[in-house]
Amino acid sequence: MKKIVIAIDGHSSCGKSTTAKLVAKEMGYAYIDTGAMYRAVTLYFLQNYVDFTNPKKIQQALDHIHITFERNPKTQRNEVFLNGLNVEDEIRKMYISDKVSEVSVIPEVRHALVHQQQKMGKRRGVVMDGRDIGTAVFPDAEVKIFMTADVETRAKRRQQELLEKNELVPLNTIVENLKKRDLIDSTRKESPLIQAPDAALLDTSYITIDEQVDFVLRKVAERLCSQEFSVPKE
Repeated sequence: MKKIVIAIDGHSSCGKSTTAKLVAKEMGYAYIDTGAMYRAVTLYFLQNYVDFTNPKKIQQALDHIHITFERNPKTQRNEVFLNGLNVEDEIRKMYISDKVSEVSVIPEVRHALVHQQQKMGKRRGVVMDGRDIGTAVFPDAEVKIFMTADVETRAKRRQQELLEKNELVPLNTIVENLKKRDLIDSTRKESPLIQAPDAALLDTSYITIDEQVDFVLRKVAERLCSQEFSVPKE
């Protein structure tokens, strides 16, 4: 069977990563968490005091950043490595969430990571989630999903994720963080967060993870059965 690219875009904490991982597992595809890549860059910038407004320093920093995904044999999940160091837990902390949207609007950062992401998915057979996968990274993706949910629901989900990592953050703080990130992501000049014209809208406010996964898999099945289906040439 021909392999395709499944692009899942949408707002923070609406279930993109969980859904994408499960779809990838079901399909036997690779899963690429592009949001984690931006978080890893943010961590590097903060640790190395990189000025977000200095293009020269930003490019110098990017030249020294190497991001990989490696499967943890204990948890069976792909974890993020920054220059050989496992940073999976650190990049999920709130101080990274506070800054990641500011880093992701930097043109040099987006150009560098989009190039890496396109290389990762060149041979197809990937499920990739983020903010601009269906519009900038893989505008030719065979299946595009745009996920959203109301901000209160998203904030509660995010709070639970943080609690599971022993980080207690007030709900109103998370709500404000999500609103700030939504505004920055949707108004930035470089690859803003928008729904691609050919993306299927999936509101996850009141449905389960299983229902989200089923929705995506149905769209995949429809696309694979479509007579117009063809894989773009490399």
